[in-house]
Amino acid sequence: MRLAATNPGGDVTGKAPELCRLDAGTLCRLIARRDVSAREVVGAFLDHIEAINPTYNAIVSLRPREEILADADAADAALARGEAAGPLHGLPQAIKDLAPTKGITTTFGSPLFADFVPTADAIMVARMRAAGAIIIGKTNTPEFGLGSHTYNPVFGATRNAYEPARTAGGSSGGAAVALATRMLPVADGSDFGGSLRNPAAYNNVFGFRPSQGRVPSLPAPEGFFSQLGTEGPMARNAADLARLLSVQAGYDPRAPLSLDGAARGYEALLDADLKGRRIAWLGDLGGHLAMEDGILSLCEGGLRHLADAGLVVEPHVPAFDFETLWQAFVTLRHFMVGGKLKPLYDDPAKREKLKFAARWEIEGGERLSAYRLYEASTVRTAWYACVLRLFERFDYLALPSAQVFPFPVEEEWPREIAGRPMDSYHRWMEVVAPATLSGCPVASVPVGFNADGLPMGMQIVGRPRDDLSVLQLVRTYEQITPFPAVAP
Repeated sequence: MRLAATNPGGDVTGKAPELCRLDAGTLCRLIARRDVSAREVVGAFLDHIEAINPTYNAIVSLRPREEILADADAADAALARGEAAGPLHGLPQAIKDLAPTKGITTTFGSPLFADFVPTADAIMVARMRAAGAIIIGKTNTPEFGLGSHTYNPVFGATRNAYEPARTAGGSSGGAAVALATRMLPVADGSDFGGSLRNPAAYNNVFGFRPSQGRVPSLPAPEGFFSQLGTEGPMARNAADLARLLSVQAGYDPRAPLSLDGAARGYEALLDADLKGRRIAWLGDLGGHLAMEDGILSLCEGGLRHLADAGLVVEPHVPAFDFETLWQAFVTLRHFMVGGKLKPLYDDPAKREKLKFAARWEIEGGERLSAYRLYEASTVRTAWYACVLRLFERFDYLALPSAQVFPFPVEEEWPREIAGRPMDSYHRWMEVVAPATLSGCPVASVPVGFNADGLPMGMQIVGRPRDDLSVLQLVRTYEQITPFPAVAP
């Protein structure tokens, strides 16, 4: 079943069933204690989706209701037999439409795959199923996840949870909107150029890009080079973020760069005294990044809450050539994205159905030499060394999650910011590239709204592989700021 956007606007959470307003942790405990059935929970979410998804177009490829409720009945029957409940037992989940889902249409947002039904789950999806999640469908994404604006020729555009005339961000835009509007209790996504961070910022939720290798990805034919994209969780609070990451994370031998060991139980480790921890506020990187008015001030307001809680915030601009860093990001993205999509480009009949961004990446990859790729790798290594020096002095780095507020949904991407032209479809999201290239864990946290009621977020970057520390800061932040509680 495919759902399309219709008339935007109207109250969202005020009309949501009470069960849909609860967080994932609370719902799991109620189901495990059999205070409420999985069928009741899933039914409430399906009713809410039916009521509001035509406005937002966040969930696509929705399975038939009777099939989903049969899965919920099976979850209830398992509990009745005394079987243990997993950390997502009985919760409805729609998977981002870039991750293969067995038996459920997976389009990648492309008309070339409009009828593709995988025969196997991605690693992350299999782990979520094993944890008890009930897969109800997919969440919308731009074609092949390219661009931080969720629209495609298969399903159309996803609309912002707070202002449906604006973009939801991307590429995990459907996930963020479904989460913010209470169509899902928790959501998965993926991130290369901010795809867990930008839509989280644009929809006032939390997005978490884990350390590289923390969440193994499959299928990934470029497995020994797959370092810049990762899957991860989105949630409305830190505990749910930690719960889903604990399900998604952990070593898998099929993903050669995945980190050793099983996932930790992050949810039980969130409370920590962070007084005295130091945050470097990188801002607009000393004027290198064009920023729409109001973004920096909102982020600085969020940082003041942390300073009031006893953390130390200090403005700091690293001594690095950020234009060179951006060009390295572009080169490495050409290499990874272009290489993956080139077989489609090589078929003339398929080439004409690829969006501009896909062709741009492929054609950029065709022009690469081995030496240029090597140079980009050395720039990334130099940046990593710079980041390590920063962490000798600071515990966290902070900078905005986006450079513009959500723009009109009809626009493809911002052509300029504060009078400065953007020279590619993704230059307007350059602010996310430093964290991506570092390989460090990074969260996007809400920082409030501008005068037009449009949301914004801020990136919090932690030390290499120290995902827990970032989650702990998210926990502290949500307890001292009012922004996460502001529902659409």
